[in-house]
Amino acid sequence: MNDVLINKDKKVARCLSQWQDELSSLRRLSDKTLVAYDRDVEQMLTFFTTHLGAPVSVSALNELTPADWRGFMSNRRQTGVGNATMARGLSGIKSFFAFLEKEGHAHADSLAAIKAPKKKQSLPKALTAIDAKKLVEQGVTHEDDPWIAARDVAVMALCYGAGLRISEALALTANDLDSDNLRINGKGGKVRMVPILPAIRHAIEDYQNRCPYHPDTDVPIFRGARGGPLSPRLVQLKMQKLRSAFGLPNSATPHALRHSFATHLLAGGGDLRSIQELLGHASLSTTQIYTKVDTAQLMDAYLKAHPRS
Repeated sequence: MNDVLINKDKKVARCLSQWQDELSSLRRLSDKTLVAYDRDVEQMLTFFTTHLGAPVSVSALNELTPADWRGFMSNRRQTGVGNATMARGLSGIKSFFAFLEKEGHAHADSLAAIKAPKKKQSLPKALTAIDAKKLVEQGVTHEDDPWIAARDVAVMALCYGAGLRISEALALTANDLDSDNLRINGKGGKVRMVPILPAIRHAIEDYQNRCPYHPDTDVPIFRGARGGPLSPRLVQLKMQKLRSAFGLPNSATPHALRHSFATHLLAGGGDLRSIQELLGHASLSTTQIYTKVDTAQLMDAYLKAHPRS
């Protein structure tokens, strides 16, 4: 938080600290989200210090009107902030006011009247099933050591065959593997179980048999060339090479394999609830975006191939 603002109003500073502790310990938000929320509230306090011509106190926050909030949003717009950033910022501020209301310090009535700007929804860019399988099954470059090639194949198999985020795949330890499932530590410390397909099991075992390093069972299994934890950047660089080799678009990233996992499951008849659980989405609405991807791909195929298009 801004030290000047904190020194001017100790109660606001105390409330901010308590709010952050609650977000971290009870809601278990990620560090990035906590930093973003903290920055959003700081920007709000800075604006109202100037707008009101006085230090911002809890009582001052309680007396804000919808007109004050519209002035704040207008100011943010004038600084060039886009809809997505404004919506995220408003979410953080509303979270802080919800905390103040819960603690009996202020109400959020005036803020509740302010609607977040609509965000332009960008659809996840999934690969075709052929391209995704090509990356996983043939994603080996001749300059790689055999164990490094096996490692990269296993990581990509996890992203496409289990729908893992790259950070989740690289965090896997031997303790997270059993004969039937993967134990995934997802966002916000949430744990989920994902079935492990035989092809993925084989890819992981092939890598482990070839790897010259043998980390402890509670240490990530995927290692770099010198034995340290494998960096996500190395996986991204490998995907760049493969994109060039296979003539794939720039959207072919490790995360695109996760999108492909969800899109292809849905196209094959998978239900949204099951896909939500496999992906570790907190909200079904997040998973529902894949229905739009599937529809968009169907329409694209129609426009390219149907004689009545």
